[in-house]
Amino acid sequence: MDQIKVDALRAQPVPTYGHLIDVQFLPASDGGTMDVLSPLDGQVLTQVAKGTVADMKTAIASARAAFEDGRWAGQAPAARKKVLHKWADLIEANALELAVLGVRDNGTDISMAINAEPGSTAGTIRYYAEALDKLYGEIATTPSDILGMIHKEPVGVVGAIIPWNFPLMIGAWKLGPALAMGNSVVLKPAETASLSLIRLAELAHAAGLPPGVVNVVTGEGAVVGEAMGLSMDVDVLVFTGSGGTGRRLMEYSARSNMKRVYLELGGKSPNIVFADAPDLDMAAKVAAAGIFRNAGQVCVAGSRLLVEASIHDDFVAAVVKATEAMRVGDPLSLDTHIGAINSENQLSQNLKFVETAQAEGGAIVTGGSRILQETRGYFMAPTILTGVTPDATLSQKEVFGPVLGVTPFESDDDAIRIANSTVYGLAGAAWTSNLSRAHKMVRAVRTGVMHINTYGGADGTVPLGGVGQSGNGTDKSLHAIEKYVNLKTAWIKL
Repeated sequence: MDQIKVDALRAQPVPTYGHLIDVQFLPASDGGTMDVLSPLDGQVLTQVAKGTVADMKTAIASARAAFEDGRWAGQAPAARKKVLHKWADLIEANALELAVLGVRDNGTDISMAINAEPGSTAGTIRYYAEALDKLYGEIATTPSDILGMIHKEPVGVVGAIIPWNFPLMIGAWKLGPALAMGNSVVLKPAETASLSLIRLAELAHAAGLPPGVVNVVTGEGAVVGEAMGLSMDVDVLVFTGSGGTGRRLMEYSARSNMKRVYLELGGKSPNIVFADAPDLDMAAKVAAAGIFRNAGQVCVAGSRLLVEASIHDDFVAAVVKATEAMRVGDPLSLDTHIGAINSENQLSQNLKFVETAQAEGGAIVTGGSRILQETRGYFMAPTILTGVTPDATLSQKEVFGPVLGVTPFESDDDAIRIANSTVYGLAGAAWTSNLSRAHKMVRAVRTGVMHINTYGGADGTVPLGGVGQSGNGTDKSLHAIEKYVNLKTAWIKL
């Protein structure tokens, strides 16, 4: 990656975007627009259409028509595979453009964005392209005069609401399996990160995806997101984001057509470090990266650091050292480790969490404030607080920012109790040289993903899903396809 090329792309003006429906850019039905503020400098980057209920209905009707006439679902698996692979080719060819556009929109540092966004997106699309013609139906065990068959059919229209932290990566987790199985998709990007998803959909059409199979409607969640949730013509709704929004989407399902709703709702993931960890220095560096990468705006972030009491002070000092070596700055600079907070509202929320943590007895050992204010961007120093009790607000509520709470523990059972003391269960980790303890932690910590002697990095071959109030269903792996198919039984008298 070349800094000169990054800077050249940074300087390019960003066009104003309408909704992408039937391969056309359409303005909002009432002409409304929303300013796109860049977190790099707080300035208006461009504008996108501010969607209305009518706009969402138009997009859903387009997706429904595309599904019903079979222009995509009716294609042979080999034909769908060809289009998806071409789409992945175009993503790779335009990777730097996509990454820079996304960074200007959401603030992720470019060194992470290039791999986490277009890089992983192309890989995800290829994964499901290769899977789609290898998923067979079943023949049931039946009496000799009966043929029982189980068919896998696409569900129809999928509504996907995508968050702002990794819009391409998480968008691909929904788009890949949904499209591979022949469904049509309506995307609703986050208000503060729409641009790269619009461009992704453009590339899908350039690869040969038929009109209406992927439509993108931008706007406020309270308007177009609600319209999607209440639609009688959306068959499955998938969402990554906050628990409050997830609850509303389930209510919308009940008030409409009882559409299936799959939710990934974040977490308060425990990173448990035992005194017998195989490499405490490495554990400290990974602990810092596990919470501070992408400025803590990661659903699986290791935001609770549980440290065995006998090594607490030394280990915290090592994490502080690793943290203070990470450079916060311009997300489009190749030597930046931590980029911007997505929005001023999110930054304000992060700082309020720090204030609350201090009021509840936590002590700041590094960070704790807004920085780089001269840029007018939204930057926060990575923050570590010690003395955070298991019942403290910082232990119980998701911050979604660069804030780490540290809590000591005395024993295995104590660590498990603290780890399981929240309503969430998305990810976690344990650092130990004891194989029995490692397996015990995997079994005992209630979470969808459990790391041992590492944190993060699980690829697309394994599922990502939570337990408790971290949601239901899974993204990634072949298991994600289950969300986008209906099982149909054929019972045939011979």
